[in-house]
Amino acid sequence: MKNLPVLLIALFMVANQIHASEKFDPNSSDGIVIGIILNDITNIEKEFADFHQLGFGACQLLYNSDFDKTTAERLKKTSNESNIKITSLICLAPGSVWTFLDGPSTIGLVPRKNRPENVELFKKAIDFCVMADIPAFHSHFGFIPEDPRDVLYGEFIDAMRVLANYAKERNIVLYCETGQETPITLIRTIRDIGTGNVFINCDLANLVLYGKANPLDAVKMFGPLIRQFHAKDGLYPTDPDALGKEVNIPEGEVNFPEVIRELKRHNFRGAIIIEREFGDNQREYVIRTKKYLEELMSKEY
Repeated sequence: MKNLPVLLIALFMVANQIHASEKFDPNSSDGIVIGIILNDITNIEKEFADFHQLGFGACQLLYNSDFDKTTAERLKKTSNESNIKITSLICLAPGSVWTFLDGPSTIGLVPRKNRPENVELFKKAIDFCVMADIPAFHSHFGFIPEDPRDVLYGEFIDAMRVLANYAKERNIVLYCETGQETPITLIRTIRDIGTGNVFINCDLANLVLYGKANPLDAVKMFGPLIRQFHAKDGLYPTDPDALGKEVNIPEGEVNFPEVIRELKRHNFRGAIIIEREFGDNQREYVIRTKKYLEELMSKEY
C-alpha cells in the first residue's frame, strides 16, 4: 500500500455489524456501493462531489497527519453532504521502507525503534476516526515474527493489545493489512491480541509479492476474519532480495474467480478496493477492473 495514487475505485458490499455506529456502519449496507480511496484531502469537497455524480459512494482515506478537530469536522461534513462514506482511515508508520531488507526494521509496531512514537501516532489516528465518524483504522503493523516465542513477537502483541483496547474503548475496529507475514502467523496474532475488534484487510497481491502464501489458500484460512479486501494482482519474487512485481488484474497469480467464489462461500461482507500502485491511465484501469469484478460478483456459485 505504498505510493498510493490519489484515486482508486472500490466496490463496497454489505457486511455484518462489527460495531455500534449510530450514523454510518460500512458493514450494514444493503447493496454494492462504488467508492474511492484518497491520499490527498486538499480538494476533497470537489472530488467527493464529482465522484458522487459518477455513482461512487464510499471511500478509504490514507492520511498520516493533521489529526485535528477542524479537519475531522470538514471530512465529516463533506462525507455527509456528498454521501461519500469514509469507511476506514489508513495510517502508516513514518519512514516505512517496503523491501525485504529494510522493511523488518521500519514498518509498523514490530521494530523497537520508534515503537512508542508509532503507538502514539496510531492512537491519535484512532481519536481522529472518532471525531470524523470513521468506523475503522487500518495499517501495515509490521513483519510479524513467525516464531511465537520470539521476544519481538511478545512485545508486538503487547503493543497491539494496548492499541486495540484503546480503539475498542472508542468503538473503533482495527484492520491488519496482509503482506509481511504468513496467513497462520496473522491468525495467531489476532487470536493472541484477543480483544475481539481486530480483523483483516486482505491484500492477496501483497502475499504474492512478499512470497508468503498462495492467494486462494490464504482466503480459505482467513475466512470470516476478512472484513476488507484490496483487489490487486502480482507475481512471486524471483530475486530473494526484492519483492515480486505488481501487474494488472487479472494478469498475475491471484485467481480472482476462485477467490471471489471463496469469499462468497464465507459470506464475506466488506469493502473490495481496487488498488494499483504503478502505471498510467489509472482511471481507465479502475473502471475496467470494476466491471470485471462486478461480473464475478454477479455470478451464482
